[in-house]
Amino acid sequence: MKYFIPLGLFIVLVIFLIFGLSNSDHVKEIPSPLINLSIPDFTLPILMDKNKTFSSKEMLGKVWVLNVWASWCVSCRAEHEVIKRLVKKEALNFIGLNYKDERQNGKLWLARLGNPYQLNAFDEIGDVGIDLGVYGVPETFVIDKKGKIRHKYTGPLFDEQVNNDLLPLIKKLQAETM
Repeated sequence: MKYFIPLGLFIVLVIFLIFGLSNSDHVKEIPSPLINLSIPDFTLPILMDKNKTFSSKEMLGKVWVLNVWASWCVSCRAEHEVIKRLVKKEALNFIGLNYKDERQNGKLWLARLGNPYQLNAFDEIGDVGIDLGVYGVPETFVIDKKGKIRHKYTGPLFDEQVNNDLLPLIKKLQAETM
């Protein structure tokens, strides 16, 4: 009898775990309190050239996508081919934010896998990531022409999210006048 109680609790736990993993509709998106707010101001060095900088203000008047990634991130590698296909197919302002990484590791990673980004800002300490509310990498933000965050996607991008969510939103925002 004393073994049936732990076994019963274990079975109930497994059932809840299976139900929670199979019913993932509620976990697809982690809400961001920054949606419809201006992207935090930042100026960061460029990954490929530490003597040059990139500022969030430089993108005002354009719709842009900010992809937070790191060379140590396995999921970033998984989404990298999706990003390369997207950038090759669409004319986008696609900026990378190399997050909490070693500069040399980020450069080597892009040299090996290809660099689909217009540029990569280098957030070595992670301050900008913290200001953006980054939970982990990869994360992708869509920013409108006024510099407001309009969408945040947490986790690796897949073709389905790109085609069904990101591209329609980006095209809608590009069509809007300031």
